[in-house]
Amino acid sequence: MALFVGIDLGSTTSKAVVLDEREGILGKGLTNTRSNYEVAATVAREEALDDARLALLGRGLAERIGPETDRLTAELRRAWVVSRCVERLHALGARVAQNAEKGGSPTDAKAVRSLFEAIEGEADRVFAPLAEDRSRFFRDVVSARFFADATEAAQRGALSYEAAVNAYDQAIVAVENEEAPLPAQARIGTALARARLEPKERTLLEDAWRGLDEKALEVGRYVGTGYGRQLLPFPKEQIRSEILCHGLGAHALYPETRTVLDIGGQDTKAIQLDPKGLVLNFQMNDRCAAGCGRYLGYIAEEMNLGLHELGPLALSATRAVKISSTCTVFAGVELRDLLSLGERRENILLGLHRAILLRAMSLLSRSGGVNEQLTFTGGVAKNAAVVHELRALVEEHYGARTINIHADSIYTGALGAALFAKRGGGEGLPVAKRPKRAAAAPPVGS
Repeated sequence: MALFVGIDLGSTTSKAVVLDEREGILGKGLTNTRSNYEVAATVAREEALDDARLALLGRGLAERIGPETDRLTAELRRAWVVSRCVERLHALGARVAQNAEKGGSPTDAKAVRSLFEAIEGEADRVFAPLAEDRSRFFRDVVSARFFADATEAAQRGALSYEAAVNAYDQAIVAVENEEAPLPAQARIGTALARARLEPKERTLLEDAWRGLDEKALEVGRYVGTGYGRQLLPFPKEQIRSEILCHGLGAHALYPETRTVLDIGGQDTKAIQLDPKGLVLNFQMNDRCAAGCGRYLGYIAEEMNLGLHELGPLALSATRAVKISSTCTVFAGVELRDLLSLGERRENILLGLHRAILLRAMSLLSRSGGVNEQLTFTGGVAKNAAVVHELRALVEEHYGARTINIHADSIYTGALGAALFAKRGGGEGLPVAKRPKRAAAAPPVGS
């Protein structure tokens, strides 16, 4: 069986999708890009292939045990994700403590170690949701927990909050840019050890894993897209623009789609499609990252929040504070000024979300408006406050429209790239080959 892989190398997140010969999604991979495109492309691809391994294992089990397959493979997937997070947590805790020690505070280093031991003790509860919600990251979950625990420890006088956060910030990017230290066979061993299974069930999964044919994971073709697509080691004919890939991906998910809005990490795109999913017209924002995913990420960091916490907080607001600019460079200054004036952070966040959608609505208007069905793609489509404002503004300006938001909206570009690979995107890249090392991502503009 030949597999087809699309890689969407974004400025903030990198995604990979694996398709089978029938264009069915077999695996998905997702990671933070940060500043290391090489590692991001590799990690996303390997996560997608691991996901494909689990899917193939499930197909094999379904033939043998039927209805119990879904439960067993779901538990194995949960344990697989948690095991990987625990590996990263070990590395992160060691680095943060080391940084605190270098900063001249053995007391803080000891306290930090205790915080990470506590998180590890609750790893199954803390990280298990990541096996289901693929729009969130290890960084988001562990950061939110660490900042909350560090705040409580600082209030008890157990550590210096500022020193702990500085040590953490220095460590998290390095840990994110480390590839999985274990090969697939070893990773399955740690996952099976953590899985909540009866002895007979564990034996069944071990046998199924040993019987998995790795030749079934040979990739026939790759196609790359995204902000960093030119850094992928693909021939020119295996590179596709983000516009084409998001259009094709959205059309595959929702064939009646005629308008696509993608809010990515670095840019926003409004795309008009014909009935076959071909691009008729599009508009993009300028090179400024204002109103995009990286802007929201910056706001989250300013507020010491996980990115996934912004939307729910914004929806709890009583009113939307008017935001004068969504410029990333000045966002921190305006945010601090508003807080100093006594504005509630929930109201500020709602105003920020509304300002982002007003920029997007301008692009939609210039591209041709909202025609029939609108499909919202990109990681920002998982933000409930953005979705709420989008629905309100579309109805206000265009009347009743169908707005599609797929659970896997963040993978739409990678799905489109994989479809191009399946439909003749060029011969494949050997799975073992890795993208060449690239320079760090350019700084975000205003």
